[in-house]
Amino acid sequence: MEYFKNCRGIPIYISDTKKGEKTLLLLHGYLETSEVWADFIKLLKPRFRVIAIDLPGNGLSGTKQDENSMEFMADVVAEVLDHSKVEKVNITGHSMGGYAALAFAEKYGERTEKLCLFHSTPKPDTEEKKQNRDREIALIKEGKLDLILKVNIANMFADENLNRMEEAIAMISENAAISEPEGIIACLRGMKSRRDMNAFLSGFDRPLMFIFGRKDKYIPETVAAELIDKFPNAKALMLENSGHAGFLEEPEISSQKLIEFIDNG
Repeated sequence: MEYFKNCRGIPIYISDTKKGEKTLLLLHGYLETSEVWADFIKLLKPRFRVIAIDLPGNGLSGTKQDENSMEFMADVVAEVLDHSKVEKVNITGHSMGGYAALAFAEKYGERTEKLCLFHSTPKPDTEEKKQNRDREIALIKEGKLDLILKVNIANMFADENLNRMEEAIAMISENAAISEPEGIIACLRGMKSRRDMNAFLSGFDRPLMFIFGRKDKYIPETVAAELIDKFPNAKALMLENSGHAGFLEEPEISSQKLIEFIDNG
């Protein structure tokens, strides 16, 4: 079922399978929409009720004009759950969606059952990354979003997966192009200003899982390994043949391990 609800003053696009004893919320990454999860949801919905949304500034959802902070996204998620009559949720966030999931877990800990960071980290932007965000904002203002899409979306995937991921790349690019430029800029500002969440995650007392790709161009294997060592109580999956989109590159093992995590912790 797909529908819109007004949350925190903006329309939010929601996809909801409706059925399932446990609820799993999926939050997409930067330049993506909820459609990126479509095939992955097919593997999950026999086990769970799966909800996916277009985060503020993305796809068919509205946006704040200045900045879609991670805390604002968390508040939107809370209202989505209210509308969906979900009190507690298992939440999985991909990349930017992981930042929003962390903000939700911090602000609404009593509503968080389990947390999975899928190609995402609690680290804030480095100064270099902040400068890259500013460059992307400038390009979007110049009407050159297509240049960002061409580079960033291809870089989501391991080089050896690019040919077989052509349809996925086209799908992500087409969906990103329907997002309002102001919304993408507001998301870039939100990611740029997000806080360091390492201390929060160190004290997080709910089940936690990391999923990383050994060939990720955005999160180097060394960084992933450091996080796995830093949070020894977390479940961890290192996908051998994935870049930054394991749910597309290796969906079977990703869904299997995620299901096991939600069912068993």
